[in-house]
Amino acid sequence: MSSMDKTMRFRVKEDSADISPRDVILTVYDALKEKGYNPINQLVGYLLSGDPAYIARHNNARTLIRKVERDELIEELVKHYLQVNGRE
Repeated sequence: MSSMDKTMRFRVKEDSADISPRDVILTVYDALKEKGYNPINQLVGYLLSGDPAYIARHNNARTLIRKVERDELIEELVKHYLQVNGRE
C-alpha cells in the first residue's frame, strides 16, 4: 500500500486564535493614522455598520479587523474604558 492510498489528516492553524481584540484595535488604529485617516471615526463607523470599507487595506488592516467579531472589539473597548475609570 503506497502512501497515496492512505487517508491523510491536515490541521489548519486558526489565525484568529492568536490575535487579541486589543492587538487588532491598536494595529488597525496605527494603520489608519499612518494613512492620514481619523482612526476614531473610521473605527466607530466600522463598529456601528459592519462595513469593512471604513477600514483601509493599508498594512492589511481590513483583513485583520475582520478576523475578530465586532462584539468582541466592542467588549474590549468597554472593559478598557471601565478599567481606566476605576469601575472594573
